[in-house]
Amino acid sequence: MATRPAPPPLLVACALGIEHFALRLGERGARRPRGAPRPGAGADQWGGGPVTVLRTGMGPRAAERSVTRALAGPELAGAAVLATGFCAGLAPGMHPGDLVVAEETRDARGTVACVGAELLVKELTRALPGRTVHTGPLTGSDHVVRGPERSDLRATGAIAVDMESAATLLSAVAAGVRPVAAVRVVVDAPEHELVRIGTVRGGISAFRVLRSVLPTFFEWHRNVLLPRR
Repeated sequence: MATRPAPPPLLVACALGIEHFALRLGERGARRPRGAPRPGAGADQWGGGPVTVLRTGMGPRAAERSVTRALAGPELAGAAVLATGFCAGLAPGMHPGDLVVAEETRDARGTVACVGAELLVKELTRALPGRTVHTGPLTGSDHVVRGPERSDLRATGAIAVDMESAATLLSAVAAGVRPVAAVRVVVDAPEHELVRIGTVRGGISAFRVLRSVLPTFFEWHRNVLLPRR
């Protein structure tokens, strides 16, 4: 009987220590779905390949360096890559704790199409009922975006902005053909800027949501197919 090839690994990349902490809490608390095989050492909770949660550091340069270095190692050969963490919403009506599933990421260096966005939306809606999930382009910046700059970015068609997703996905596809995606949690929005009263409440809401998303990433990992070479 032919041996089934091992599933490819999953690299989940975030920038900040608080994001990494939220994901690690979620990883420990993730429950195995009924009927799913028990994971082996290093396997994800859904029967897929090994999962690495990587803290890249803040900003596009740090993300590029960290992801490029991680994917150069043999243990992450062919890994699927998913960028996550917090973001700033650009559209009026967005609230802290809303979710953003990128259809593509973009910055001045280029655009990367995301794989399996529809699946992520479906799983996030199921796992987090009542949470609003936005889909569209996710744009990159090398600084924290405030005030009128939001409107300028919104005019390009982007629905949210962060500092690492675009660099993470560009670095991932530069290292080889693989499925990539980005899911972000809104912590800052046009009517809820970080400098305003209520920041703490919004931050707690976003943290709780980020803590809950990892099982949906496992499901995405299990279902996306690597393109045939």
